[in-house]
Amino acid sequence: MIRLLLIVWDRLSIYLPIAVMGLMALGTYWLVQNSPKAVATAQERPQRTDPDYFMKDFSVTTFGEGGRLKSEVFGVAARHFPASDTVEIDKVRIRSFDDQGRLTTATANRALTNSDATIVELFGNALLIRDAQQDKTGALVPRIEFRGEYLHANTDTERVTSNKPVELRRGNDVFVGDTMDYDNVNQTMVMQGRVKGVIVQDKPPKGKP
Repeated sequence: MIRLLLIVWDRLSIYLPIAVMGLMALGTYWLVQNSPKAVATAQERPQRTDPDYFMKDFSVTTFGEGGRLKSEVFGVAARHFPASDTVEIDKVRIRSFDDQGRLTTATANRALTNSDATIVELFGNALLIRDAQQDKTGALVPRIEFRGEYLHANTDTERVTSNKPVELRRGNDVFVGDTMDYDNVNQTMVMQGRVKGVIVQDKPPKGKP
């Protein structure tokens, strides 16, 4: 029953994870591509497992055409690991704006991304939010929140998953489950384990039954 309710959610609402994956990729790709590169040597050295560079109290801002603000990435510290070619960011906060200026945010105690930012993991107090906004028809799409201790996003497969409890809020509706698997290709959201859901019926306008 919960699965069916989730599938029939507003189609626009279902695209929140993809927007978040895009904004994460936008900021972390800049960090990886603009990071210091190790100087090549003739003699091959053993691959190091410790970080090869650090950043502290940094922020990265990207702009689109015409100087339009696209995203802002903030972090207390960041480390690049050459062995896995990944970037780890502490106390990450990301703000992203689409072409209509609509805001999506992501925060977590820690984030880990691969070199091309196709895989992003959020650890500890992970939160993804898309503010309430109007769709193309002018209808109001409620604020949506994804909360959990762990969220895993893969832009290649267009999936957002978690093996830990997740809470979803869409307006006043609330769903919780022990695991989550969102598949953008099939446009489905599956929650398993101790799944609970509360759907709050909108109040009719005054004067109507």
